Order: sequence, then structure tokens, then C-alpha cells
Amino acid sequence: MTVSSLSEDELIRQIFAPIAGEGSLNLRDDAALLPAPPGSELVLTVDTIVAGVHYFPEDPPGAVARKALRVNLSDVAAKGAEPLGFLLSLSMPAGTSLAWMAAFAEGLGADAKAFGCPLLGGDTVRTRGPLTVSITAIGRVPTGYMVRRTGAQAGDIIAVTGTIGDSALGLALRLADQDGAPDDAKRDNLAWRDELTPQEHAYLTQRYLLPEPRNAIALALRDHASGAMDVSDGLIGDARKMLGASGVSGRIDLETVPLSLPARAAVEASSGLLRAAVTGGDDYEILCSVPPKRFDALRAQCTQAGVPLTAIGLVEPGQEPLSVFLDGVDYAVGKGSYSHF
Repeated sequence: MTVSSLSEDELIRQIFAPIAGEGSLNLRDDAALLPAPPGSELVLTVDTIVAGVHYFPEDPPGAVARKALRVNLSDVAAKGAEPLGFLLSLSMPAGTSLAWMAAFAEGLGADAKAFGCPLLGGDTVRTRGPLTVSITAIGRVPTGYMVRRTGAQAGDIIAVTGTIGDSALGLALRLADQDGAPDDAKRDNLAWRDELTPQEHAYLTQRYLLPEPRNAIALALRDHASGAMDVSDGLIGDARKMLGASGVSGRIDLETVPLSLPARAAVEASSGLLRAAVTGGDDYEILCSVPPKRFDALRAQCTQAGVPLTAIGLVEPGQEPLSVFLDGVDYAVGKGSYSHF
């Protein structure tokens, strides 16, 4: 049975109403009703993922749903906000099965519950194109306390959570696995994957499939960071964006950028992968600028929340482009990020 066998009202009632949260009005109205918490401002963000562009069509539907929600939760976290709920827009090819949709809703409902971010409403349409998921997440911060991208100040420490490059390397592995037997030139470029253990291969591909938003440190960012954004398009490119928006310059020392053990194994097998790791997208870690006197307190709160935080550079005065060094030598990174266009 496919979604085409149901009306939109039936699809909503059977698949999505069971996972909807308070404020959704049981998905029986054209809008949600969300009271604004006293003394708070709302933070809103939207991200869209498209089959064949942001995820593989054969990925498990529950993982697709969870990734769609998590990339939005990452933006909410970077603003120091707590999630309140989300709206879902789903564009489905006519052949989408009800079993696929039920598994999608199950994954979505599990993450909505785990992160305290309930489904409030949305829209479902049929499309002749690929399956597309768009989520608008809503968060709250105390009035005047949102951590802005524009807040970096000269003298701040540039820091990042977690590890960088796992997703970009995981995507490279997924693409290589799909390509089948490569020609000699491609085989040379992919020789590094044969140096990985099955466990390292699985770790990297899983990090691409399912990011880990850092909502556990939202309050700590609000207390200590001067500026922040999530790393969605590549560490170097996103650092350039944050510094440019703040009207300052800076430097990053690549030898300090945190890599997971599997990513480090890949880089050791092929040194050129370091560039891919620091410019590839989909890390969904938090990049932040922190006054030096507040850095230790922020790192301690992050550690307590189970989220590593690493200093990787400094914010500097001026309008010059971000400088990138490896062991004290200028390192060419090109565009520095993934481009959507």
C-alpha cells in the first residue's frame, strides 16, 4: 500500500497525529497554538533535506527523519536556545509506501521525544521529484540572550565541539561503495579506505547518516560564548562566515582541530584528506568564540554534559580573511566549505 491510497487527512490522522505534541491541537486545525514563555524570545530555523542530495534514497526512513530533525536542532543549540517544537513539510513521490512512512514517523517521534521537541503541525504534498523533508524548528531563549553569529570579538578563543570531518569522510566512503569497481586512477585516490578497519568504516558512515546535535550545551553557550553557529557546510567555511559577519579576522591551527580516531586513521593513510575533513559539511558540531576568561568554565560545563570542547584558534582584529595554518605553515583550503548552489 502506498501513500496515494490515503487522503491527506487520513495520512495525518494515521501516521502523524500519534506523534504530535501539545500545541498541535491534535493536528485537527490549520495551525498550531504555542504560548510564548514569559520573558523569552522565539528562535526559528528551517532546513530541508532532499533524497539524492542530502541523504541516500536507500537510507532507513527512521534515520532520514531523525537527520531532518537533528540538523534543525543543531541550529537551535548554536543559538543557546531550548527547543519548543517543530513544523514538518513533507513532499512525497506517489509511490512512497505506507510502511516507509510509518517507519519515518517512528524515527521522528522517537527523536522528538528524546530532545523535547514535539511535532506541532505542517503540510504534506505529492511531488514528481525526489522525496523532500523540510522542518522548521522553534526554540526559546531568555529575552536578549540569543548567541548570535555576529558576536565574535578580537581576542576571543575559537573553539569547536566534538570531532570534525567524520561526516565528510563517511560520505566519501558511501559514494565509493556505490561506485563499484573504480578505474586505476580512482583506485589510487581511494586507497585510504582499505587502511580502515570495518569498525572505523562503520563509525564514519554512521556519523554521516545520523548527526549528533549539541543541545546539551545550549545553556552553557548562552552563559559563556560571545558568538556561535553550527558547522553544517564545513569548519573553515563556516568560521569564515562567523568572523566575516562579526567584522573581525582570525586564525585556525589545523593541528589542534579535533579528529576522531577513525578520521585520524584516514588522514594518516592519505594526508590530502585533512583538507576534506576541515572543509566538508554535515559535522553539525558547534563553532563558537569565547572570551579567554570564560573558556575554562565553558569547557568544564561541556565536559560535564559529555560534549568535548577544543580550542582551535583565535579571533583577531581586522578585515583580512581567516588564516589557516598547519604546524605554523600557511595551508591552502580553497573555498573552505560545501556550496548549496
